[in-house]
Amino acid sequence: MKNYLSMLLIGAAAWLKTDSTDNLPINKIQVIGSHNSYKKAIDPALFKVFQQMDPKSANALDYEHIPIIDQLNMGLQNLEIDIYSDEKGGRYAHPKGLDWVKNQPPYDEQGVMKKPGFKILHVPELDFRSDYLTFSQCLKALRAWSDAHPDHGPVFITLEPKDSEPKNPTWTKPEPFTEKTFDQVDSVILADLGREHLITPDLVRGKHKTLNEAITHNGWPTVKAVKGKFAFILDDKKEKMQRYIAGHHSLKGRVVFANAPVGTPEAAMMIINDPQDPSIPQLVKQGYFIRTRADSDTKQARTNDRTDFTAACNSGAQIITTDYYLKSTHFPSDYSVSFEGGKYVRPNPVLVPHPNQ
Repeated sequence: MKNYLSMLLIGAAAWLKTDSTDNLPINKIQVIGSHNSYKKAIDPALFKVFQQMDPKSANALDYEHIPIIDQLNMGLQNLEIDIYSDEKGGRYAHPKGLDWVKNQPPYDEQGVMKKPGFKILHVPELDFRSDYLTFSQCLKALRAWSDAHPDHGPVFITLEPKDSEPKNPTWTKPEPFTEKTFDQVDSVILADLGREHLITPDLVRGKHKTLNEAITHNGWPTVKAVKGKFAFILDDKKEKMQRYIAGHHSLKGRVVFANAPVGTPEAAMMIINDPQDPSIPQLVKQGYFIRTRADSDTKQARTNDRTDFTAACNSGAQIITTDYYLKSTHFPSDYSVSFEGGKYVRPNPVLVPHPNQ
């Protein structure tokens, strides 16, 4: 009996070691990452004004993240970035929130928001402070970090192209994402991060007829084969997804994986926000790569409710996003998420059963 228990303990320890994932296909690992990874806190004085106007919405925005590079150094292997198109520059250079409350800290002292290019922010006019103000800045920083840590595990980046009209008609109206805009997104990623740092649909498809055929026939590369690389996932399943796919059957030539419907030629990586969705385990077993969430809008952190995180872990979704890989500094809470041993990556429990199961 003692020998059996010892074997179980040894097996479990090996299962939990980060380097035990090296020879696994990337769909057979599970990682924890951050939601709106770039987000800095709204200035306290501005937040107080917003809170008086709309307490519920203010609560949902009452969080922030440490710098993206610090997140990567912690071991997080998923990021989320929101981008806005700004073809001529200056569209988001002076948020209205700066005028609502005086004596706020400086914003964009280098003037990068006045130049053309994709911008990173959460909510124009209000929640506009970001770790990197431009997509180009962020990509170059990721490239520098990757070059300095060439043995890092694959990092998965959810990319949300934002162009919804604001509820308040006086706020800045975003530019729409067209097929041409998405061509520019790909070009910026290739120029500033570099193809050598990318896991692309073409790489995964290989010699298969379609991307979907590849991933449903064990086509995902191993962790070891894609160390030092990043994979982007488009966070849209409607018109913008169709525009990104248009003219690129099976995502040929594209840089970002699309959140395409099951069984379509482009289907590989998907976003299913509800961790309790019963379809997730079945899709994972079919070869799909799923991103879900452990928490949202600060709700779980405020009540220390780990139900969704537990469901996300058990679902086999490969990516679990959270605002709380660290405890909140905005309100009292013990809520934070990580895998056993304080890890942020492990073998996927649905596809790589634990030794004592």
